[in-house]
Amino acid sequence: MKKSTLKTMALLLLISIGIAAYLYFQHEQTNTAPQSVDIPDIASTTLQPEKTEPETRQILNAPEEEITLPQLESSDNFMAAALEKLLNNKALMGIFINDQLINNIVVTIDNLPRKQVTMRLMPIKKAPGQFVIAENDEQKIISPKNQARYSNYMQLAESIDASQLVKLYIQLYPLFQQSYEQLGYPNQYFNDRLMTVIDHLLATPEITEPISLIQPKFFYLYADAELENRSIGQRILMRIGLDNERMIKAKLSEIRQALILHMHEQKVEAIKTN
Repeated sequence: MKKSTLKTMALLLLISIGIAAYLYFQHEQTNTAPQSVDIPDIASTTLQPEKTEPETRQILNAPEEEITLPQLESSDNFMAAALEKLLNNKALMGIFINDQLINNIVVTIDNLPRKQVTMRLMPIKKAPGQFVIAENDEQKIISPKNQARYSNYMQLAESIDASQLVKLYIQLYPLFQQSYEQLGYPNQYFNDRLMTVIDHLLATPEITEPISLIQPKFFYLYADAELENRSIGQRILMRIGLDNERMIKAKLSEIRQALILHMHEQKVEAIKTN
């Protein structure tokens, strides 16, 4: 399978769900000294894949137009220029952290279905201001006012043309695939992981009642243990406000549909991890 056929998903997801990734840490921090959170070294814990019989899989088509790509380690300026051209808005470009951008996108996306992400590897900046809570029957809840802090990030997501983003990602995919392999996934495809993450985020429940919080130590947590035990990606979406969650999920659905239009069936060697 050509790696260039897998290209379209990662950038899309960054701009739609990467928007949310930083929010969890930002809104949970209180005036108490912050606590550093890291994830294990995935490369050192990845299980060895086991080859099985070929299977039919949905893969992405090759790009309509090939472009000359830089080396991954020197791709930041190239990536920033591509994003700026896509968004056509320099103010929104200020949201991104243009240092190891592709690597940080890949790490963040890969970890959204897990319990936590690494703050120092966020591809975008924190939301401004402090996390806003309110009191409801002597219980702390997420204030409806809190979702206003993310207006610039919602504007970023809304401004994206899903079809154009897919086309751009198709062209840039070899860089994302290389980063994914270096993360500790040889012979696996970032495109597969990205589709899994999109579907996982689309399955996030929509909470219409006020969300109760507890604060056992430094951070606010969901009072409902079932919600708190969900992945970091789903916890993020539930905490940014119902309107914002629905907007992000609508954009993810657009991206997913645009990706499907650029996919076809092909027999490929299956990779099985025990």
